[in-house]
Amino acid sequence: MDTKFAHAYIKGVDSQPRKANIVASLVRDRYVADAVVILENTPRRAARAVLKAVESANANLLNNNPSIDTKTIRIARISVTAGTRIRRYMPASRGRALPFEKISSNIFVEVAGEEKAKKSAKTTDAKAEKKAEKEKK
Repeated sequence: MDTKFAHAYIKGVDSQPRKANIVASLVRDRYVADAVVILENTPRRAARAVLKAVESANANLLNNNPSIDTKTIRIARISVTAGTRIRRYMPASRGRALPFEKISSNIFVEVAGEEKAKKSAKTTDAKAEKKAEKEKK
């Protein structure tokens, strides 16, 4: 059987990478079906974005390779990196402006799945012979 890969890359998630990485580590190296259940029941805000990335990568794999067995799809890689930082200022006393940054994340998910086992020519020939014998009787 052959292993196929697909990925999804979600950019500009409004969550800090450190917080999103905690959620990503919950589902690292798991089956996609298990990861979806875990992320749906995780009470963190970043769980929604990670779930969206996992489902997108899963859909990409199934769309590009229809012969994939859905039970074998695993999360091969998941990483959270820092995205763009937007500089903002908050007014403070005596006319000052205090700077702060709005930090975003980029979430990369790669899934891998095995192709379904194809029926060999021997088994199809044996079935054809059995049908022919039944028809003769």
